[in-house]
Amino acid sequence: MAAPTKIILDLDTGIDDAMCLTYVLGSPEVELIGVTGVFGNVQVEQGVRNARAILALYRQNHIPVIAGASRPEQGSGPYEVEEIVEFIHGHNGIGNIDIPDASEPATTDAKDAADFLIQAYHRFGQDLIIVPTGPETNIAEAMRRDKDFAHGARIVLMGGAVTIPGNVRPWSEANIFGDPDAANYLLRTAPQITMVGLDATQQVRLTKEDTARWRGNPKGDFLADAVDYYIDAHDRTAPGLNGCYLHDPLATAIAIDPSLGRYVPLNLKVDTDGPTRGRTIADETRLSKTPKTCHVTVGVDKERFLAELMSRILRVVGS
Repeated sequence: MAAPTKIILDLDTGIDDAMCLTYVLGSPEVELIGVTGVFGNVQVEQGVRNARAILALYRQNHIPVIAGASRPEQGSGPYEVEEIVEFIHGHNGIGNIDIPDASEPATTDAKDAADFLIQAYHRFGQDLIIVPTGPETNIAEAMRRDKDFAHGARIVLMGGAVTIPGNVRPWSEANIFGDPDAANYLLRTAPQITMVGLDATQQVRLTKEDTARWRGNPKGDFLADAVDYYIDAHDRTAPGLNGCYLHDPLATAIAIDPSLGRYVPLNLKVDTDGPTRGRTIADETRLSKTPKTCHVTVGVDKERFLAELMSRILRVVGS
């Protein structure tokens, strides 16, 4: 039997990040070798704390969590979490649910997230998939440091909106808007990217009827409470939705099983200046160049994805 594909999650650990972390742990096809942390839904320190605490709750303390960027590439001051983001994820990023800190978090000799990513790529090569679910700052930094990583790493990112409006500006999705310069560098440099943006993630949703199936022990109760908080926030920001979107879990699922998605190949860029800063759009300087470097997810097998989401999460929290 072939060894499982290795995966690194690059998280700004909020509520949907917690779901995608659980999804990976319930997926026998892959081995989670580490989590890198970035600013976004919370400050990077809080996100690293959340990821370690969730791993400890799931008895996965052996998986290292490494802090990375605390602000955008072009940031001139400390990063501040926007009020709407805190409303959606809670002040601690996990729905204001209190879980204990990890008592003995795993250690690594990597000096930061970018260093961990580079080390892992040189060890595993094309057997490694990297899934950023927040701003792409850590990935861009690793690419700038190591050209082999820049031109070889397999990346499946949650971010962007090509065929529909954004969710923080009419033209911008939150993760790309968090660091447009890093995202633009990634999209114009990396040769093998799958972008799982709002075009696909807003086609699927989870309800409280689904989360009720997770309850019955501390692991399941934590995740259900956090996601119910997320659903309640969605109900206030998008009345009538009756559930929550599955941004980060869908990106993770497609990283593991690309057949879940339907794709359009494009060469993309991100606007970094002017009123459309943060917009993902076709790169006019590479319109005819082949092969296309990015596969934009525009459709999803909703029923199969949701069935896999539930079965894999239950594998982790159901015991």
